[in-house]
Amino acid sequence: MKNSITLSSDIFDGSEIRKMWHKNRWFFSVVDIVSALSGSDRPRKYWNDLKTQLSQEGSQIELSGKIGQLKLPAPDGKKYATDCADTETMLRIIQSIPSPKAEPFKTWLAKVGYERMQEVSDPEIVLNRSRELWQKHGRSENWIQQRMM
Repeated sequence: MKNSITLSSDIFDGSEIRKMWHKNRWFFSVVDIVSALSGSDRPRKYWNDLKTQLSQEGSQIELSGKIGQLKLPAPDGKKYATDCADTETMLRIIQSIPSPKAEPFKTWLAKVGYERMQEVSDPEIVLNRSRELWQKHGRSENWIQQRMM
């Protein structure tokens, strides 16, 4: 159930990233991720400014239907409605944050995008990558071979 891709606090230098399992996927606090990556003293203001900028660029149409508010716990123990987004949408938002802390994500996304383009042109790459991953996870050659067939 909860085996889908998630963003964890360890990739944000230990910053707390609130998240919630909702509608069969993970949703993350946009303000928490913006705070961790931008270093802004006012992450809510930064997020509002970023939303405005994305709207002016035409990206808001893409994001508006993908950002919702979920009640997440705050430091005072109460739950407040917070802008949240799923993993795919968060990665899109991260691409829009001009910060040295966001650069590793942008580099990784470019690498993954390039690898995916290679896989489309040569499906054997997917099979080889899958085999390597299953081997790293300790699967037997017999188990791997059954999956490959």
